[in-house]
Amino acid sequence: MKKSSLFIAALAFGVTTAFAQDLTSKKGEPILPEAGDYAIGVDAYPLLNYFGNLANGTQGNAPFGWNFTNNGAMITGKMFASETMAYRGMLRIGFGSTKSANYVTKNGTVSNPPEMVLDEMKASGNFIGLGGGLEWRRGKGRLQGYWGGMAMFTMSGAKDTYTYGNVIDATYQMPVTTDFTTPLPGGGFSSGPAASRTTERKYGTEMGFGLRGFVGAEFFILPKISIGGEFGWGLMFSSIGEGTSTSEFWDAPNNRVGTTTTTTAKWSMFGVDTDNNAFGLAPAAVLIHFHF
Repeated sequence: MKKSSLFIAALAFGVTTAFAQDLTSKKGEPILPEAGDYAIGVDAYPLLNYFGNLANGTQGNAPFGWNFTNNGAMITGKMFASETMAYRGMLRIGFGSTKSANYVTKNGTVSNPPEMVLDEMKASGNFIGLGGGLEWRRGKGRLQGYWGGMAMFTMSGAKDTYTYGNVIDATYQMPVTTDFTTPLPGGGFSSGPAASRTTERKYGTEMGFGLRGFVGAEFFILPKISIGGEFGWGLMFSSIGEGTSTSEFWDAPNNRVGTTTTTTAKWSMFGVDTDNNAFGLAPAAVLIHFHF
């Protein structure tokens, strides 16, 4: 009986030791993040959905890809100051422009086919997003819980400019002009005589500021690779400044081309809510983090 008790105690000690083993791989690689490590996060849903469909025999599965962990498409990352504390960062800097073109009949053309001129619209925009915060963590083995807070700032703007092949003058007070707001099913845009046409549209600058608390948990399935979920709550303020729209027309009383500028109203929003409803910057999600 005494030997049996000793055997059971030894077995229990061995099992406990196996589960409480040093958190390293068979190659001696640390499983959990360490001071000086960096991490990037991606949305785990495409991967889970892909393998889930494989298991249930779904046909025509689309290949999975890396998705941003937030609707605002900001790159997210961490830098570990210690095993239990990390700095968080979010960044997005974007600039871009698109150009649309459409041919219209030239003023006064009599040839067949008619001579054509080109109307163009150029749309440009920019976006800057920054975020930073602190994360603390604790856990038992591979399972780690974490919490912390972040501040976020965004700013964006946009402008449209229009150039037209047909001029407005005393002879052609309503020249054929492209309506870039009405695309045609087969390509191109609608066009017709226009008494007034837009030459420039400046959208109001949009600015946003947010403070966010978060809590989550992750499980390290492989050395330095974890899967987990996160929820957040906080406040967000967003505003859009005044914009302007400038148009040109034939000013008959003064026998010249006239211009008029209208102003769009300001807009603002304030909210305190969970991420799923209020922000779009870091919604609750299933995430995979890679540490290196």
